[in-house]
Amino acid sequence: MGLFTKDKKEPEEPQYYLSADNMPTYNYRVYHMKKTEKLLYFLLAFVAGAAVGYLFYGGIGKDEFGEPTTVTWVLDIGISSLVGIIAGRLFVPTRVKAIQKKRKTQLNRQFRDMLDALTTSLGAGKNVTDSFYSVYQDLKAQYDSDDFIMKELEVIISGIHNNIPIEDVLEDFGKRSDSDDILSFANVFKISYRKGGNIRDIIRNTHSILSDKMDIAEDIETLVASNKMETNIMIAMPVLLIAAIKFMSPEFSANFVTPTGIISTTISLAVFVIAYFIGKQILDIKI
Repeated sequence: MGLFTKDKKEPEEPQYYLSADNMPTYNYRVYHMKKTEKLLYFLLAFVAGAAVGYLFYGGIGKDEFGEPTTVTWVLDIGISSLVGIIAGRLFVPTRVKAIQKKRKTQLNRQFRDMLDALTTSLGAGKNVTDSFYSVYQDLKAQYDSDDFIMKELEVIISGIHNNIPIEDVLEDFGKRSDSDDILSFANVFKISYRKGGNIRDIIRNTHSILSDKMDIAEDIETLVASNKMETNIMIAMPVLLIAAIKFMSPEFSANFVTPTGIISTTISLAVFVIAYFIGKQILDIKI
């Protein structure tokens, strides 16, 4: 990392790297949305945010007879658009993190299956190089060619064909994976492979540890699933409550557009948004 002046931004980490044999390899540490994908998520959040903004703040500036004025229309459009923009800007990064987490979970599951097949192949008496060939053929029946582990096995096999040390290819995979388990396996494999250690036991132990961690993570996810649902319901309740009040009692709902009502509504919304993000942090239990 270098030092940058104020008018020079740090370059964005790329989504893909080139392997030693010039194959594109995925960088799991980041996820860059395509422009159309980012626009779609932004528009979805914008529409939802604008609807909530109009629900909570719509009708400000009516005259003494309760009729909308020019100020009312301007504020309705302006406030709804502002809330929609804020919602879009908050949702897109949140969605990126959710996609990254999902991909990392998929990669770890697929890596566990790779280790399982690798352990079986080594147990049958094959050497490490032949075992990776065998694993690739075995996993073909389980995964599509576009799945992460299949792409990584293609890189490994290509590296073998081009006389690139297999431990270096695995180490590169570990660094890109954003997974402590995969990186630890790659480092241990590199040391043991060069020093003539028992690769079969290393792979079997890594598979056992990774399986146990994933089983624990799945159990925890099952236990907190209801809490996550309760959190989402808690966030939706104010919106549904205000909508019901405005629909059933328009006279009472006029209190929401008074100065006191606007201040109270704003504070309440801020509290619920903060509570939502705190709740997500609490329920995001890492193993």
